[in-house]
Amino acid sequence: MLAVIEGFSVVWLVIAVGWFVGRRKVLGDNAQLVLSRLSFFVASPALLVETLARADLHTVFAGPLLVAAGSAIITAATFLLIVKFWLRRSLAESLLSAMSSATANAANLGIPIAAYVLGDAALIAPVLVFQLAFWTPVYLMLLDGLTSGRRATPGRVLLQITSNPMILGTAAGLVLAATGWSLPNLVAEPLHLIAGAAIPAILISFGMSLGTSKPLSAADGRRPDILLTTAFKLILHPLVAYLLGHFALGMEGAALFAVVVAASLPTAQNVYVAAQRYQVGVAVAKDTVLATTILAIPAMFGVAFLLG
Repeated sequence: MLAVIEGFSVVWLVIAVGWFVGRRKVLGDNAQLVLSRLSFFVASPALLVETLARADLHTVFAGPLLVAAGSAIITAATFLLIVKFWLRRSLAESLLSAMSSATANAANLGIPIAAYVLGDAALIAPVLVFQLAFWTPVYLMLLDGLTSGRRATPGRVLLQITSNPMILGTAAGLVLAATGWSLPNLVAEPLHLIAGAAIPAILISFGMSLGTSKPLSAADGRRPDILLTTAFKLILHPLVAYLLGHFALGMEGAALFAVVVAASLPTAQNVYVAAQRYQVGVAVAKDTVLATTILAIPAMFGVAFLLG
């Protein structure tokens, strides 16, 4: 338990530095965007290559991938039924809200949490693979069809998946792990240096984004939706992950703790990007991202306490 508290403390201290830097505008107006893009396009893919290359693929992807997929699908499907038939929102808005309730911030916060709290950045890989290769493309394909009337082609969906730097980094790391190949030092050393920038850049950027976030609003009368998505993301999603992991797959100890913590991550910021792109559910996405981001670390402390 002490190691878990220390891990969370490290994460929050670096986030606090980012918040302070952002509030003071030490790095200028566009620093948060630059750091975010650096981590997403360059440093995080390098970190994924490095960590997955030496990972035990069976341990990382067998049960954890099933839990990541099952918990997200069950949580989102349950939410979709409630928001569609009880709150009576449009199908497009219901889909976007369901995405908010079950899409974890696996890149911006998941990688540092996996590294410093769970002890291995590779443990977040199943969530990244599921969300980036299947979950998000399917949602965006459905939203595109509902809001624009265009039919997404398999080629467009495949291009979206294969052009994602996180997927490319994950794929490269998996190939190295599966084949036992090692990168030559001329490549491995620069990769290691670049990978070292990933977690500081992610956390400082994350802290800077908190410094510019605005309080929750009741825009468009969507306060019930926001409260519901927040509760689903931080309570139901990890609860379903626990039930699936423990009772369906027999997971326990550190393995069970890892999949429940991964499900407790806040709503991914790309949900808000999608809401802006399709101009549907913007208020729900924005405020859910903010609320779950603020409450996620206390929620994960709760998970650590309950699971011992």
